[in-house]
Amino acid sequence: MKILVIDVGGTHVKVLATGQNIHREFVSGKNLTPKRMVAGVRKLVADWDYDYISIGYPGPVLHNHPAIEPWNLGKGWVDFNFKAAFKRPVKMVNDAAMQALGSYRRGKMLFLGLGTGLGSALIVEGQIVSMELAHLPYRKGTFEDYVGLRGFQKYGKKKWRKYVADVTARLIAALEPDEVVLGGGNMKQLKKLPPLCRAGDNANAFLGGFRLWQQNDKFTTAPTVAPVTKEIITHHKKKITSRK
Repeated sequence: MKILVIDVGGTHVKVLATGQNIHREFVSGKNLTPKRMVAGVRKLVADWDYDYISIGYPGPVLHNHPAIEPWNLGKGWVDFNFKAAFKRPVKMVNDAAMQALGSYRRGKMLFLGLGTGLGSALIVEGQIVSMELAHLPYRKGTFEDYVGLRGFQKYGKKKWRKYVADVTARLIAALEPDEVVLGGGNMKQLKKLPPLCRAGDNANAFLGGFRLWQQNDKFTTAPTVAPVTKEIITHHKKKITSRK
């Protein structure tokens, strides 16, 4: 089974396929529509062989499609037919969930992505539970306001580290995971990891994409994704509107 994994981000689209050792990428940004993404990927991997595709999407995913438009990319993602465009079977999940799946070992694992915002996912015995912990109330804002990029820039590295430790401790107390994986671009800004935590790696998103199609590995069955609710979609639409 040859799989192409596409990790769609706000600054770059990264790709890796079965049998390849080095990923390739191109710039994304506010003008990246799904049609342009597909064209860019197909051009970038023209010399690669692949039969199936996994896509990590920066937002909620419902029934294998984007549930809402991304706030940091172009428009047209929700109604786009990725399977027809790529002429391949496609599986799509939230980007944090895909990286979480690639980081998973066993039991109950919480993934927190320290990046522009706060990505989150929980995996329980192989089932991916996409979560939106970023927008839970915290102090005078939300978790994301303090441990995301805005918090890092507003409060500085020293206070930001304290907020990361505090937020992580609160989520551990609430969710009781066996371990926590901290990923995202700002994870490297931590001087030391909080208790029960281990460092993730952005490259694990590719492993997660491969695992979406694998029946065996560390799972008894192919991993499944818990459904996104209408309430989560409505909440995200409000957050995106507030950013404009």
